[in-house]
Formats: sequence, structure tokens, C-alpha cells
Amino acid sequence: MLSSPIDNILVEKANRKMYLLKGDVVVKSYRISLGKNPVGAKVKSGDNKTPEGNYIIEKHNPKSIFHLSMRISYPNAEQIKAAKDGNYEPGGDIMIHGYPNKIPAFLFKFWHKWKDWTAGCIAVTNDEIEEIYDAVKDGTPITIKP
Repeated sequence: MLSSPIDNILVEKANRKMYLLKGDVVVKSYRISLGKNPVGAKVKSGDNKTPEGNYIIEKHNPKSIFHLSMRISYPNAEQIKAAKDGNYEPGGDIMIHGYPNKIPAFLFKFWHKWKDWTAGCIAVTNDEIEEIYDAVKDGTPITIKP
């Protein structure tokens, strides 16, 4: 359990790192997996990209198809408008989550360390999502950088 309340999350996609912050102080960092097509910002449904930009943690989901999950507020109003203007779906259901419930965690642990495997989400281990889930509250800002 983290001893300090978290007030911001920073994700650096290129480094495959996520940082939980209290002010400017890194409280904890995690190795992450991203969408299967990780370079560039998410634009539309099915592109397998992880979004880039400023969002918030919208909702915790204890009944996720993954070990636990927290919804990120993608798409924002600007992204919804761009999708409408471009006549495409922006996608959604972007989460920070653990491993899929259908696959035994011990099998997934090695895959997670070496491969981007999500449809655009940010994945951590099951132990890590338990820690993050308890430390991060709904409404916490998250910045996702390239």
C-alpha cells in the first residue's frame, strides 16, 4: 500500500513507464504495456493506439474483465468533435488495468514485460493494479506523453 495520496499520474509511452505523483514527487513508478500499435496518439476505434494528452481517471471498475480497471476520460470533447467531423468512431473504454481474468496470471506475467498487447489501454501486473486502484481516486488527472 502506498503511504502518500496520489494527485497526478504521468505516463511516458516511449519509456513504457507510469509514474504516480504527489505534487512533483514520484511516489511510485511502474513498467507498463500499451496498445499493440503504440506509436502516435489514438484517433479512432480499432487503431490499437494508446491516447496521448490530458485526461482524468473517471471510474474504478471492480468487476472488470481484467483483474481490476480504472477508466480514463478518453475521448475528450475535442476528440469527439474531430471524429464526428471526420465521420469515424473515436473509440473508448481506455483503462489502466491488470491481466485478463480468462488467462492465469502466471502465464501472462512474462508476456507483459516484453510486448505491447492491449487494444489501447495501459496495462500493469495484477499486484500493481491492486496497489494503484487503492491509491488513485476518481478525478485524478493523468497526462499521457508520447
